[in-house]
Amino acid sequence: MATNVILSGGPAHDFPATSAALAEVLAEAGVRSLVTDDIAGTLAAGPRPDLVTVNALRRLADDGWSRSLGVAPFRLPRAARAALLAHLDRGGGVLAVHAASICFDDWPAWRGLVGAAWVWGASHHPPLGPAEVKVHGGHPIVEGLADFELVDEIYSDLEVSPGVRPLASSLGQPLVWAREVRGGRLVYDALGHDARSYESPSHRALLLRAARWLLGD
Repeated sequence: MATNVILSGGPAHDFPATSAALAEVLAEAGVRSLVTDDIAGTLAAGPRPDLVTVNALRRLADDGWSRSLGVAPFRLPRAARAALLAHLDRGGGVLAVHAASICFDDWPAWRGLVGAAWVWGASHHPPLGPAEVKVHGGHPIVEGLADFELVDEIYSDLEVSPGVRPLASSLGQPLVWAREVRGGRLVYDALGHDARSYESPSHRALLLRAARWLLGD
């Protein structure tokens, strides 16, 4: 059975619920997940998993939004950064979910790996609610999947890297893409604000396919 570590935690989201839902979905693909909010320690000292999932909102910026939520600044240590890069260099997979595009703002390389970043003052999202997701074919993760609806947030006006090709979008915003980076693979899925997102059979099917692609199946 493939192994996965889900790096979880942060403000403004029910990360315990969404990380548990992710672990349940990935188990259907034969992936056993460990959920942890010790992001730095787990990356730097933990065992070598087949897959690393980032379902968190941890950032260095100390601004009014963070202070209003009582959130302490977070810096990703050098050893943790090196471990994540080494994981990719070994051919490992990274699944970055929802607020992962806001994470690790003290490490510019993370933006390059994910292929997008939230820009404060420019990026935004409509209120949480029903959303229509359009699927774009041509990749094993989405081939044969139909457009679908779910309850979620639609991250909008992220700073997306040139060359990113969306596999799914909503309201004209790219939501899901797959990339080969360094020696490994990465999938970013901007969906997943709360557990209702993972109640969508189509979203679950997309994630199962993403896990298999990340694992080289």
